[in-house]
Amino acid sequence: MDLLIVMIILLAFLLQNDSLDLKGRIREFFQPKETGGMRPDADYGNIHPEGTAEEKKESTPESEAFQGGEQFEHQTEKKSKRRKNVDRGDRNLKKSAVKIGKIVGVVLALAVIAVCALDSFYMLNENTYAVVTTFGSPSVEKSAGLHFKLPFIQRVHKITKNIMGMPIGYTVSDESNPEVDENNPQSVTSESEMITKDFNFVNVDFYIEYQVTDPIQAFTHADTYQEIIKNLAQSYIRDTVGTYNVDDVITTGKSEIQAQVKEKLSNRLEAENIGYGIYNVTIQDAQPPTAEVTDAFKAVEDAKQGMDTAINEAKKYQSEQIPTANAKADQLIQDAEAYKQEKISEATGQAARFNDLYEEYSKYPLITKKRMFYEAMEEVLPDLKVIINSSDGTQTVLPLEPFVGTSAATASSGTADSSGTSGAAQEGQSQTQNTDSQNGGNGQ
Repeated sequence: MDLLIVMIILLAFLLQNDSLDLKGRIREFFQPKETGGMRPDADYGNIHPEGTAEEKKESTPESEAFQGGEQFEHQTEKKSKRRKNVDRGDRNLKKSAVKIGKIVGVVLALAVIAVCALDSFYMLNENTYAVVTTFGSPSVEKSAGLHFKLPFIQRVHKITKNIMGMPIGYTVSDESNPEVDENNPQSVTSESEMITKDFNFVNVDFYIEYQVTDPIQAFTHADTYQEIIKNLAQSYIRDTVGTYNVDDVITTGKSEIQAQVKEKLSNRLEAENIGYGIYNVTIQDAQPPTAEVTDAFKAVEDAKQGMDTAINEAKKYQSEQIPTANAKADQLIQDAEAYKQEKISEATGQAARFNDLYEEYSKYPLITKKRMFYEAMEEVLPDLKVIINSSDGTQTVLPLEPFVGTSAATASSGTADSSGTSGAAQEGQSQTQNTDSQNGGNGQ
């Protein structure tokens, strides 16, 4: 078809060229030549024209002889002229035929050259492969730009690199229904309806995206690859959906189903080696086949959302309360440590005091014992008043504090005076014995 178009264009160009005068030559070639009603290759020498009836009656042998000779010369002259005209016409016809042949040859040569030039180059863009077949043997050209091929021997088949898609479970084109399009798809129940692990029905729509991985194999399977991909995809989709419960298919298991279908389908296409690989598998929609089941699943989904909301609120309360509790715990630990240090310090001081007291007791047991008695009585009976009845019936109230203070001062003075006389020590001992006797003989 391209060759015919090129030849027509070249012929129109030559017809419009005045210098060649192709129109006039073609018209002259097909115009009939005038030969006087006689064939140029016939011999008309023995043919004489017939005269009229009157000429036959009036003719005499002499006149007939004269007229016959004159007519013969005339006919011979006419024959020579006709032959010259025929020869001239033949020469002109041959010249015209030669010229027309040359013109047609030039036109055909130019047409062949143009067709060969047009069929020798092809252009590739970034999104296209080229499979070049040479006597049926394919090769691949992947780089973009202008490329050369052998005309009439090599053929170029372009294959796109773009990602292509295929819906399963619905369609976006229907010849019987022009309203069906991408914004208003039509469900295909035979593809979308499936049975789950818990023996429930569900309608699932998938969209399979695939791309060329091997241009030669893609060219080889150009007529069958879509059917192969669709059949394999439907098989693995049903096989995978059948291992999940209907609740998982509709709600939380979509991502796992997509990943499993993509992996299984990719491995199978790689084994089949049809030149195409899976780019992505997406679940477009998943819903139960009836309205009642749909409402039930919506209720379940709402309950799950409510559960998630409650869990989030509990986590929020937890995140608010834990820092407060940790602060309180730290405060209690610090208070306990302070109380511990306080008690340790107090016990250490009391132990040191006791050790000092024991050292003094070991030096002066009686005086120390008396001092300890007085300190104990001060703690037990801080408001005690001592009343002394004399022999003459008088009573004297003596406060314990000054008495204890005087005794303590005496004891301390006696303790401090390490060089005291033995008489003072004997006096103190006698006073202690008298005191013990007053207390019922219990000196300890």
